[in-house]
Amino acid sequence: MRIGGTHYRAIWMDGDPGVVKVIDQRKLPFEFRVYDLRSAKDAHEAIADMVVRGAPLIGVTAAFGLYLEAHRSDPNDWCQEVKEAASLLIAARPTAVNLQYAVDLVLNELNCAGSREGMVERLFHLAMQLAEEEVRRCARIGEHGISLIREIHERTSRPVNILTHCNAGWLACVDYGTATAPIYLAYDQGIPVHVWVDETRPRNQGARLTAYELGEHGVPHTVIVDNAGGHLMQHGEVDLVIVGSDRTTRNGDVANKIGTYLKALAAYDNKIPFYVALPSSSIDFNMTRGEEIEIENRKQEEVTYMEGWSEHLRAPHQVRILPEGSPAANPGFDVTPARLVTGLITEKGICPASEDGIKTLFEK
Repeated sequence: MRIGGTHYRAIWMDGDPGVVKVIDQRKLPFEFRVYDLRSAKDAHEAIADMVVRGAPLIGVTAAFGLYLEAHRSDPNDWCQEVKEAASLLIAARPTAVNLQYAVDLVLNELNCAGSREGMVERLFHLAMQLAEEEVRRCARIGEHGISLIREIHERTSRPVNILTHCNAGWLACVDYGTATAPIYLAYDQGIPVHVWVDETRPRNQGARLTAYELGEHGVPHTVIVDNAGGHLMQHGEVDLVIVGSDRTTRNGDVANKIGTYLKALAAYDNKIPFYVALPSSSIDFNMTRGEEIEIENRKQEEVTYMEGWSEHLRAPHQVRILPEGSPAANPGFDVTPARLVTGLITEKGICPASEDGIKTLFEK
């Protein structure tokens, strides 16, 4: 996708085999800064501190982190160092299944009896392959999901109003995005769309990231406070809700950014289609139901403080928004039961949010 007319991906390499580059998403939209990863520790910190975020990108970053660890490791103890790095990376964030998926993918290929040089090359190609697979999956999600948008436009002969939550765009997914992939494709094909962008407190990833992406691509959009979604649905201003997923269980329960469940309830009450767009790497085929998902509790400072652009300082500035001494709770995700989900948009097609529905696309 584009920033200032230039194509970017959310993670890339640029000639130096010991450096992987990512966009520092903590700085957007006020500053575009590239962040260098040189080790698994760097990758862990980038994931934990949300330099990178979004389930697919977290997984790809972890894979590159293990490659970097092998690349810089002690030739006599390289395999143990990679294994220790894998444990470190898995601990970075608990909810997104792509992290475990990517680390397991690398560990399954790890051959301690082989040469370090051969394994470094293998892990490099594995990380690159995973990145390309995520891009292809997201592109296919767009190709399947656009049918939902086209059908609404053909039926109503007006722009399609789509509500999304948090950032499930290309910044979260290497390229294209999940929830945004059908939107970008529809816009590029001339189907008129308008996106309601939830601000998504406490980190404002909708207001700061999704709005930034859509604006750079030229997609019409409006930022709304999180609690406005239900009101817009009641007044016929939303045709379709599309969100992403950090982990979806095999029965179709969906863990996504906190507040997704409330949007699903409002959509259900107003008979508005509520779809979840996700690659198969975000489906946990070993987990039966949403109650089993570990929900990450993040530091309360994300709630007690807020960052924005200061016109006075002409720079980003952080302010406290709670009374001093008031505690804050900060669960990062909630679980939307499958019964509230109209369907899942995957790289293999659209299916009901149920175990039988998922099996129609992913028999194995």
